[in-house]
Amino acid sequence: MAQRNYWSAYKPSLELAIVATIIFGLLTIYHGWRLARARTWFCLPVFVGGLFEIIGFASRAVGNRNPYTLVPYIIQALLILLAPILFAASVYMILGRLIRATGGEAYSVIRVNWVTKIFVGGDIFCFMMQMVGAAFLASSKSKKSRDTGEMIILIGLIIQIVIFSFFLVVSMIFHRRILRKPTPLSLSITFRWKRFLIELYLVSGLITLRNLFRVIEYAQGENGYFLSREWPIYVLDALPMAIVVAICVFWHVGRLRETEKTNVEMDTRA
Repeated sequence: MAQRNYWSAYKPSLELAIVATIIFGLLTIYHGWRLARARTWFCLPVFVGGLFEIIGFASRAVGNRNPYTLVPYIIQALLILLAPILFAASVYMILGRLIRATGGEAYSVIRVNWVTKIFVGGDIFCFMMQMVGAAFLASSKSKKSRDTGEMIILIGLIIQIVIFSFFLVVSMIFHRRILRKPTPLSLSITFRWKRFLIELYLVSGLITLRNLFRVIEYAQGENGYFLSREWPIYVLDALPMAIVVAICVFWHVGRLRETEKTNVEMDTRA
């Protein structure tokens, strides 16, 4: 019985996989160091997502030499697909902290206590949905089961884009209101909250770009242009996600912590 080549569309590049693994490795190690030092625990999902990317692209390197082995193929497909959802979780969590840090609770269209809960909850739902879809793809032995897996992933990606779009609307409304009428706290605090918001928009845009690519990829199907070629996963997924992880490094400027009175302060000593 002939072995199945799980990389029938193309042979994964060993060199590109190694480069991606090294880049995400260096960024994730630095994140881990900053995370432990500054104790910015809301950035923990970025660190875990970085580990997903490392293992995922390392598995692609293994697939270069072992195209008939299922496990590396499943690992890379699953972890590279899911990593950006973890990056998004940190983006969602930082908004509520910035709103409290600037005393702008009245400017949020959603009650601040619910901002993180709503968006992270939606993120977890998308994570589970795409994981189920990936599991269908990994175990598929027929076109019908593979199509089912691709459809589940596609729906999960679309829901993620909708949630992210709503999140950006909430962020921009808060931003516009506090710029129009600054709070006393926003004028007196020492850390640059405006820079954080700009970085939040940039990271959100990159994650959305990547998600749009994935939507088109799965909508085209197994024989579509994107799934049958390797360059898109590096140019439209690995590259923007590496930029996201690099930007998030700057979020470790200090310890952003919630006090018992639900205020948030930035300790810039870290």
